[in-house]
Amino acid sequence: MELSFGEMLMIALVIVVLFGPNKIPEIARGLGQGVRKMKDAMEDVKSEIMKETDNPVSEIKREIEKVKKAAQEYDPTEKIKQELDLRKQIEGQSSDELIQESKEEINKLSDEYQGPVSR
Repeated sequence: MELSFGEMLMIALVIVVLFGPNKIPEIARGLGQGVRKMKDAMEDVKSEIMKETDNPVSEIKREIEKVKKAAQEYDPTEKIKQELDLRKQIEGQSSDELIQESKEEINKLSDEYQGPVSR
């Protein structure tokens, strides 16, 4: 809502006529205090809303940290070791021989491998 200079002058003239020049400072003080209280109330509401929205965000951050920690603690080599031990029991090979075979199989998949390749 925009007021032109003429409209503001008319409002000021009406206020002076209705309340008199002696009451205008008192009315202005009251309006200023009212505006200040409204701003404080709005700031309180804003801070309460921010507190409420901050809680879910912090819970999500905690969950993300838990997942990161679990991912760091996960050791895929443990499963491989268990499979190698099971294979060792079945075939009677030592785990060192199985590890060596696994390394050779992995090496065959690398780009530097010079032997016969069936890809």
